[in-house]
Amino acid sequence: MDKDSFEILIDTVQRFVRERLVPSEQQVAEENRIPDGLANEIRELGLFGLAIAEEYGGLGLSMEEEVRVALELGQTSPAFRSLVGTNIGIGSQSIIMAGTAEQKRKYLPRLASGETIGSFALTEPDAGSDALSISTTAMRDGDDYIINGTKRYITNAPVAGLFTVMARTGEGRRADAISCFLVDREQAGLSLGKPDKKMGQSGALTCDVILDDCRVPASALLGGEEGNGFRTAMKVLDKGRLHIAAICVGMAERLIRESVNFAVNREQFGQKISEFQLVQAMIADSKADTLAAKALVMETARLRDAGKRITLEAASAKMFASEMLGRVADRAVQIHGGAGYMCEYPVERFYRDARLFRIYEGTTQIQQLIIARETIAEFVAQS
Repeated sequence: MDKDSFEILIDTVQRFVRERLVPSEQQVAEENRIPDGLANEIRELGLFGLAIAEEYGGLGLSMEEEVRVALELGQTSPAFRSLVGTNIGIGSQSIIMAGTAEQKRKYLPRLASGETIGSFALTEPDAGSDALSISTTAMRDGDDYIINGTKRYITNAPVAGLFTVMARTGEGRRADAISCFLVDREQAGLSLGKPDKKMGQSGALTCDVILDDCRVPASALLGGEEGNGFRTAMKVLDKGRLHIAAICVGMAERLIRESVNFAVNREQFGQKISEFQLVQAMIADSKADTLAAKALVMETARLRDAGKRITLEAASAKMFASEMLGRVADRAVQIHGGAGYMCEYPVERFYRDARLFRIYEGTTQIQQLIIARETIAEFVAQS
């Protein structure tokens, strides 16, 4: 996309967030769903296909362009971003990175248009951060595979039409023991659990995905070969973590605006609370935190666009931005005082919504392990 076209896209997304999404936040929170009309508007804007190449009907944005859009989508309820997020990231990137030409032709146009919602099924009841311990199996049976297992907390599963399923095709804790399968929603043997009841992020739906003797053709094997599932998943997560970090920055910016707006209009002891130095300190800390996270996100996006490996930087961005958002959300509630604990104020909802970002797509502790591992390996390589 050329520069002028991209700037028009950014302006359009900004206005759409401000005029259509923000006014609908409370309705989405109360109904735990995104109205069909809004979902269609999101499709018409092309937001499902941000990261999918133009030849497949997407917008083909660079990583830097994608995170700039994510910064805008972060300014509103994360449910809206979550609806398109799997198609932008973990629901499509495995196909983009490792799919066969036929798999790309079959699925990417539908994902780019939003006709099909993608879902990434890795986490299990007994395998979260420890992805190598997944127990879902895919056994070869002639020209087919038979998949058995249960996936848990799977984003967009209740509305998904395509599931990227990680399953074990080999023995032991080896990366090449795990393969990836593209499973259509209507496939016999695939069923869904009840939608999860969560602390926050209402409207962003998750549930169990149950595979009971789910028979899929060998053509469903990503890339047509066994053993590439774990490695592909890790590459997908590098990109996804950077996208999530950008969403965290956008949400922090929204929280700062809410806090400042409240502070300049709220009076205590005969003066606006924005004049109190301790309130100013909380605003200053939040602003500095947010600017630091944004700089890290943008620099990492540029590194990826330059073809650099960003495992360390993406983990750093995700860890710092999600932890930063938690601090900013806490300060926002504190600035609002008792009002911040009331559901009528957006900061109460964002405070609950923010908590999940430190958990999914790799917990803070997993990011710490990755950062330490990469840093030590780099030191050893240079010694």
